[in-house]
Amino acid sequence: MLMQFHLNGFRPGDPEIADSAERIQALGAVGAVPDEVDILIVGCGPAGLTLAAQLAQFPDIKTCIVEQKQGPLTVGQADGIACRTMEMFHAYGFSERVLKEAYWVNETTFWKPDERAPEKIVRSGRVQDVEDGLSEFPHVILNQARIHDGFLDVMRKSPAKLKPYYGRRLLDLQVDPAAATIDHAVTVRLERIDAANEGKVETIKARYVVGCDGARSTVRKSIGRELHGDSANHAWGVMDVLAITDFPDIRFKSLIQSAKDGSLLIIPREGGYMVRLYVELAKLDVGERVANRNITAEDVIAKAQRILAPHKLDVKEVAWWSVYEIGQRLTDKFDDVPEAEIDTRLPRIFIAGDACHTHSPKAGQGMNVSMQDAFNLGWKLAAVLRKQSAPSLLHSYSAERQAVAKELIDFDREWAGILASAAKAGGADAAKTQDYFVRHGRYTAGTATHYTPSILTGAASHQHLAQGFVIGTRFHSAPVIRLGDAKPVHLGHAGQADGRFRIYAFSPSENPQGASSAIRALCNFLAESRKSPIRRYTPVGADIDGAIDLRAVFQQDHRELAIEDMSPMLLPSKGRYGLYDYEKMFCPDLKSGHDIFSMRGIDRKAGCMVVVRPDQYVAQVLPLNDFAALAAYFDGFMLQQR
Repeated sequence: MLMQFHLNGFRPGDPEIADSAERIQALGAVGAVPDEVDILIVGCGPAGLTLAAQLAQFPDIKTCIVEQKQGPLTVGQADGIACRTMEMFHAYGFSERVLKEAYWVNETTFWKPDERAPEKIVRSGRVQDVEDGLSEFPHVILNQARIHDGFLDVMRKSPAKLKPYYGRRLLDLQVDPAAATIDHAVTVRLERIDAANEGKVETIKARYVVGCDGARSTVRKSIGRELHGDSANHAWGVMDVLAITDFPDIRFKSLIQSAKDGSLLIIPREGGYMVRLYVELAKLDVGERVANRNITAEDVIAKAQRILAPHKLDVKEVAWWSVYEIGQRLTDKFDDVPEAEIDTRLPRIFIAGDACHTHSPKAGQGMNVSMQDAFNLGWKLAAVLRKQSAPSLLHSYSAERQAVAKELIDFDREWAGILASAAKAGGADAAKTQDYFVRHGRYTAGTATHYTPSILTGAASHQHLAQGFVIGTRFHSAPVIRLGDAKPVHLGHAGQADGRFRIYAFSPSENPQGASSAIRALCNFLAESRKSPIRRYTPVGADIDGAIDLRAVFQQDHRELAIEDMSPMLLPSKGRYGLYDYEKMFCPDLKSGHDIFSMRGIDRKAGCMVVVRPDQYVAQVLPLNDFAALAAYFDGFMLQQR
């Protein structure tokens, strides 16, 4: 249902709360920060809150998150949420709320100067925003503050009951020279800037520190890293407005290129009436900052009105606005270990999000990539602190995410250049803009990330067994029927943000209930062999799926199989009472025509195993009987528990 909650003016906070005075709740922690913690997160932006929400699932890990602002974000900043990010939100448990509240980007329209009257604009094209089948989730738009609220809610309800400490400015941090032998080796000083305690300095010792403190990151500077990249040479304005207009595509995402006045990007916002305008303002001189231009909100509105001509734009309310320079910048490494010392030193300090890469807002990459940084790092920190993996695993964070950020920044630079009007005869090329948008849709959807082979990502030796689950890319979910209750579900939704690996075992066409079936042989290995990664790496006292979660997918219709005839590994006994878990087995959704084996190119004769990391990326595709390779994968980075 469309929630039209901005009809009589912009109101921040939870739109389901009728009284606007109660929509924003301060959720900050009270008192002084702890003296010692396992992890200190600096910054309550998208990256910091994603990381905190992940770590809050582990009550045995002492996590603290601090923020310079006096309270949670309420308005403005980023708003585009990629399909891949929606998949992640589902793992955290609040995708449904976002889907209900957000604007869905279904189609994008393109406008260019009228060839017969260039002072006017005409529609030149319309495309579907996301290609069919790319994700079960849409591309949506929602105020960044509401995304923060989602993570804060997860944190508050989590086993750790985590809340941010607001009003803390990071002064400095130091790593003890003997860090290799000291647990809490990082000493951090924080200055309180809340009115009641202004000027008071708090000291906190941490095992690890993660800087999610933005483009001017103090954490980044403390480890001697710098952002490198293009100097910003284009000024843009951005504003959220309630306006009356006769522009027909005001409720579509629209890319408008005028003959003389530059470009305008229209992003409809949640609430049914508000829209965001990205307005190209001016080219900057070398070294010039946009602040020197003294641009006003009225200047931005006037420029938008000229670009939209002959259509009218009557702005009634500006909910939020800003001006900025486009710049794509990146630091060379995302932790405190120099490249030459990787073999002899372990990382203690990490940076994520804008602290290590900045993007233009046009491609909607900044917030989305930042949250994926934190999703990558969170489970690794948890695995190390819970002694499930060796600390050397933490080197993989910078190795994986720096390469991804570089690739996305290269895309963002080209896309931002295409959106800016060409200062040449003939102006911007609308056809080129539309073609580039379509061809690079997987970048804007967030699904283009592809990790290269490493200790966590296997080689493509057996990729032919599951062509649609490409090793190194995110696990591409598909509809299935759960055998235990015939419920239609998405297979990928089994992957919650709980730090566990998944093994999806796709059965050959044989009867999986047979004593000699490939699925039963795999289950027997995992249950009985001393080399079984489930036996080796499940902590003592934990459920059988506490570290590695086994799921099976059969080719038969769900009515042809008997759940009681399956291996006990697929009907595991769990919890204090030994209750059975009936959610481990699935069948194709044949009634709806969704056969996951066909959709994802699974070899029907041989079947396969697909190993998926805790951050939902495909780690391995293996033959069902390659027990040695399965064991070797986990042996490469996990610590034996039994």
